[in-house]
Amino acid sequence: MKTELNYINLSYQTNSKKEYHISLSYQLFGKDLFTAPIILINHALTGNSAVSGEKGWWQQLVGENQIVDTNKYTVLCFNIPGNGYDNFLIEDYEDFTPSDIAGLFLKGLEALKIKNLYAIIGGSLGGGIAWEMLAKQPALADIFIPIACDYKTHDWLHAQCMVQKFLLNDKDEPLQKARIHAMLCYRTPQSLNDRFQNKYNQEKQRLESEDWLVYHGNALNERFSLKAYRLMNHLLMNINANEAALEKIEARMHMISVDTDLFFPASEIRMCFEKLKEKNKNVSYHEIQSIHGHDAFLMEYQQLNNIIKNILYSNEKG
Repeated sequence: MKTELNYINLSYQTNSKKEYHISLSYQLFGKDLFTAPIILINHALTGNSAVSGEKGWWQQLVGENQIVDTNKYTVLCFNIPGNGYDNFLIEDYEDFTPSDIAGLFLKGLEALKIKNLYAIIGGSLGGGIAWEMLAKQPALADIFIPIACDYKTHDWLHAQCMVQKFLLNDKDEPLQKARIHAMLCYRTPQSLNDRFQNKYNQEKQRLESEDWLVYHGNALNERFSLKAYRLMNHLLMNINANEAALEKIEARMHMISVDTDLFFPASEIRMCFEKLKEKNKNVSYHEIQSIHGHDAFLMEYQQLNNIIKNILYSNEKG
């Protein structure tokens, strides 16, 4: 399996009219390019192009004999420029929007001479970028699977990102504080209450739930840069695919939500589904049942895998 980081050098003018030279990095997994159907996976906020393999963040979904089987497909994953995984960071992060990232990914596909994708799968921010890609290029893919995301950032999510922005501008442990707040948006009250049940850690002299949050804050601080996190939060805050363009998307769309998601509420995703259905689009809706909220798309693998398996299997059967 090929897992090395590859690069495409691109000149790009952002929608804000700034010129950038971007070295777009990506990884390929599975079959060689153009020997099998190509599936593009767009990573989430703290994810990266390492979608499969020993340390792959979605290894329960993508890999040999997994649902997205690398024995059958070529899996491609770009890094969002500035996420830091390839050591590239962006200073003026507000120059970029998800529409720009979508434009860069489309340029990347063009450079690789990929004219059509079998499927695009994106979770959370990655799904929002995928919506932007298909709004720009409606005939790009046969199947579109946006997971726990929407085509735009609604007011509630924008407000949470604004709080994140304030915390990230703090001088004292900004990343840790922002991550702790984010974890409370990724999970639900029931998820935390059921897990920790007010248990107290005598050794650390604090609640175990507090210890868990501090752990996540510190862990992210060790593996993620402040510049990268600011950019990613800014992108999450500004997903805004052209609504009128959505009905032109030619892919069969399979929206997947989480019933308890506090970030991208299932009700909003269902609303988008109903609108597209009214336009006679080939669209279906699936809902993961979970107490865990937004993060369920990275935790409830049995449900997610069953949904995606049925989608890919049905398409193979025609």
